[in-house]
Amino acid sequence: MSHASAPAPTPDAQLDLRGTPCPINFVRTKLRLEKMAPGMLLEVWLDPGEPIEQVPDSLIMAGYGIEHIEDRSGFFALSVRRPVSA
Repeated sequence: MSHASAPAPTPDAQLDLRGTPCPINFVRTKLRLEKMAPGMLLEVWLDPGEPIEQVPDSLIMAGYGIEHIEDRSGFFALSVRRPVSA
């Protein structure tokens, strides 16, 4: 089943972290992911610049899978999935 034309997978939850500085935005994203069931998808809204440059890399290093990053004019929507075997 391919969704090549779909802009992004449908998230199970959203977290708006626009205006939140680093590293607070990473900490809040990680805490939210830890509360979600394994395999669930979280969409995080991040500011351009340091947040979108730092948070995805930090999440990957923490073992999370980044599925999609979308530029939504003024902010970025980052889709990150909680691993099934954490």
